[in-house]
Amino acid sequence: MLDAKTVEAMFTRGDGSYMCARWGRPIAPVVFGVEDETLSVLKSALQALCHLADHDMAETDPELGVNLLMFFCREWDELTAVPDLDKLVPGLPELLTKLEEGDASQYRAFRFEPDGAIRAGIVFLRMKGEALDTPADVLALSQAVLSMLTWSETAFDAASPLASVPDGTVVLKPEIASLIRAAYDPVLPAASDDPATALRLAARMDH
Repeated sequence: MLDAKTVEAMFTRGDGSYMCARWGRPIAPVVFGVEDETLSVLKSALQALCHLADHDMAETDPELGVNLLMFFCREWDELTAVPDLDKLVPGLPELLTKLEEGDASQYRAFRFEPDGAIRAGIVFLRMKGEALDTPADVLALSQAVLSMLTWSETAFDAASPLASVPDGTVVLKPEIASLIRAAYDPVLPAASDDPATALRLAARMDH
């Protein structure tokens, strides 16, 4: 299992700040730029993660309509053609230029409730190179994991949250499943910027 120091690192940003937040409302996702088959796989993966965390998914959010938006594209500049996307993502042209210059494969941002819980999320994925060769179920599960909590940018740089079992099926690693379950424990705050909460998370993981 993961120790407290490892857990803390998984929620520590590049600037040294710590933030671990979970969703405060049912997740109501919408996905753009994929075929129906892939859409179904993505929603199933999110449903599985919500079930794991004992959290709800919904068709619609009563206030926002949808609260998790996922956009798939081949090139970053394709997103400039999405109507009103610049209203959802301030500074969109500059952001897309930065993603292009950095040869980024994905971008993720969250908005938060007054108590710090996740209120909404937006995900951009560029389907190029390695991403194009990734099976839909692997891509879906990894994106579902990344959408459940405010992981640091480098949380999974050293090791994937997924693993292959002998029959070739890709599953969530037990320690990551335990960490997500712990983060959604109602006893813990929905959001915390105190690194000491990593100790409480580690203590609640299945041993």
